[in-house]
Amino acid sequence: MTDLKELTDQSAQAVREILAVAKLKKGDIFVVGCSTSEVQGEKIGTHMNVDIAKALYDGIKPELDKVGICLAAQCCEHLNRALVVDRDVCERYDLEQVNAIPQPDHAGGSFASVAYKEMQDPVLVESLNQKASAGIDIGQTLIGMHIHPVVVPVRISLKKIGDAVITCARRRPKYTGGQRAIYDKDLM
Repeated sequence: MTDLKELTDQSAQAVREILAVAKLKKGDIFVVGCSTSEVQGEKIGTHMNVDIAKALYDGIKPELDKVGICLAAQCCEHLNRALVVDRDVCERYDLEQVNAIPQPDHAGGSFASVAYKEMQDPVLVESLNQKASAGIDIGQTLIGMHIHPVVVPVRISLKKIGDAVITCARRRPKYTGGQRAIYDKDLM
């Protein structure tokens, strides 16, 4: 049996470490892709688990809330990797709302289903239009398409949450100017 408290602690630690590196601003979007199957050591999409999803959400969301960062919870491929966000995020970023409610064992996935249930005023959006500034991929769910280019990896002390491989990323502004250019190290 998976230790839910440990998953909550691991996910909170991962988010804290990403935030320390990513230099996000209040109101930025942080995207989470999550396979609860992979967290349990199973093949993605085969062993959905709402309790695990809730434990992860309980670690991630409070850490984002502390610094005013907005959560976007990625659905599975059966909903074309649509995302759950709060309605104000949808409106602020001019995102396209779509009509679906993620389900843990049909289409959407456990983490997105929990986010939809727990958020204040959730909506499903087709895409973030690459507006996310950072994120965590728990179990190789492919979140890079949601992060504003240029996407760069973030190395943190954790390599896994449960049995799921994690990949962390953030955006940075594009470099311009060639070899004679001088860059702002705070934006790198």
